[in-house]
Amino acid sequence: MTRRRRGSLAALAVALVATAPAVAVREAQSVLSIRSSAFRGGGPIPVLFTCDGANVSPRLTWSAPPKGTRSFALLVDDPDAPRGTFTHWVAWGISPNVRGLGQGKAPSGEGLNDAGRVGYLGPCPPSGDGPHRYRFRLHALDTVLKLPRGAPKQAFKAALRGHVLAAAQLVGTYER
Repeated sequence: MTRRRRGSLAALAVALVATAPAVAVREAQSVLSIRSSAFRGGGPIPVLFTCDGANVSPRLTWSAPPKGTRSFALLVDDPDAPRGTFTHWVAWGISPNVRGLGQGKAPSGEGLNDAGRVGYLGPCPPSGDGPHRYRFRLHALDTVLKLPRGAPKQAFKAALRGHVLAAAQLVGTYER
């Protein structure tokens, strides 16, 4: 390696180290958490919130969002579904001043789940397929999504692109 090239690499390393604290501060400001009083993270989701029960959404609560949050959006899916990830709930239009959704409560904006219906569809894995994981993913956004009720998840995901300030995930399991 030439002396000139080593000098360039050293200068690049110094520049990267000098910017590291700014990145760490930005990440520290973007901490967001989500939880449920209905189940613990990694634990089983009670039957009440599944297709075998009342099929209502569990109560969810979350921490204060990062500065600049204009709304929240929620995506619930099952990455263990036999035909690939199955979407159970697409929701948006949640005020940044709200710190949760009550049991069975829906926000103003909801899209199509993979069953072709608007709203929450509880866990409903095939019998004997073992436990499935259900991811409740909350996104703090720097915008308010302008989607029509019943929008497909592809439109929802496209609308999120470039607007997520922070995200949090709660995972529960269910098996039949």
